[in-house]
Amino acid sequence: MSDHNPGLRPWRDIQRRKCRQIMVGNVPVGGDAPITVQTMTNTLTTDIKATIDQIRRCEEAGADIVRVSCPDEESTAALKQIVRASQVPIVADIHFHYKRALEAADAGAACLRINPGNIGSAARVKEVVDAAKANGCSIRIGVNAGSLEKDLLEKYGEPCPDALVESALDHIKLLQDQDFHEYKVAVKASDAFLAVAAYSQLADAVDCPLHLGITEAGGQRGGTVKSAIGIGNLLWAGIGDTIRVSLSAEPEEEVRVGYEILKSLGLRTRGVRVVSCPSCARQGFDVIRTVEALENRLQHIRTPLSLSVLGCVVNGPGEARETDIGITGGGNGKHMVYLSGVTDHTVESEAMLDHIVSLVEAKAAEIDAASAEAQVAAE
Repeated sequence: MSDHNPGLRPWRDIQRRKCRQIMVGNVPVGGDAPITVQTMTNTLTTDIKATIDQIRRCEEAGADIVRVSCPDEESTAALKQIVRASQVPIVADIHFHYKRALEAADAGAACLRINPGNIGSAARVKEVVDAAKANGCSIRIGVNAGSLEKDLLEKYGEPCPDALVESALDHIKLLQDQDFHEYKVAVKASDAFLAVAAYSQLADAVDCPLHLGITEAGGQRGGTVKSAIGIGNLLWAGIGDTIRVSLSAEPEEEVRVGYEILKSLGLRTRGVRVVSCPSCARQGFDVIRTVEALENRLQHIRTPLSLSVLGCVVNGPGEARETDIGITGGGNGKHMVYLSGVTDHTVESEAMLDHIVSLVEAKAAEIDAASAEAQVAAE
């Protein structure tokens, strides 16, 4: 049951900013492509096994693109094996030394994260662009309020939207001068107000895809809230083509939070969307613990579907009518199960958790089968 049919409820429609599309490996970014979710590994890149294992966990969580830091020659040497093992495109994170960008492009990186203005002469920028062109790499310009160029800090006195946008435009010009247009841009800040203002200004000034993020957002709880406010604000305004939630947490958690932000805005649908109450004295079962357990046990579901978990009959039936599967707390440890919004049967407290998991798995399989059938019919 989708809440977000365009036009059906106009107050839910988001008009995305029109921009051109680029490719990050085989993943389109921008244009009318789905908004992609990215993260970044935190293992030592030279530890190839640990890095590949972490990428695998990110892929399972739904990552579309993964970034890997390449601070030295040993890292770019390891990148070749990492790229080969990865099922998603790999972005090479390059700082300071342009030679790492050349090596990463040759190693199979799908995209180079680099600021052209920070790597030296025009000849060096040309070398990097030539390597990107030769290897089919895109480039991500990453402006950050914490590392603005000295001349811009002197000009503006502090990081501000104008400074971030000017920095981005300066870097863009260096690529366009080399007739290179396969780039996306980020103007990140840890201050959500600054980031939102800078992205909004940049969105009007350029036609390239934008990579959204509130950088150094903090730990899992604080960073999730700050990212949801900043990234969510921009996405709601139609700005943004790919997102990375920066948390002091494992990268797969960044991916999950990224998806939750997109799901809450109806921009992507993946996995189970849980509607649940905060619980109160009326609850017929322990809602908090039940939802916690369900979220953990249903992480493997990729099929978009909705599940309502409500402790009592005040709002339970109403919410259940709007979801694929619903459970509403009842008296004497007997709870009502709703399927496609209609009361279907009851379940006892002891069996409830396993029962809901099996219902969700069966519903996901049913949706997948119907979708595969429709695809065959269309062909």
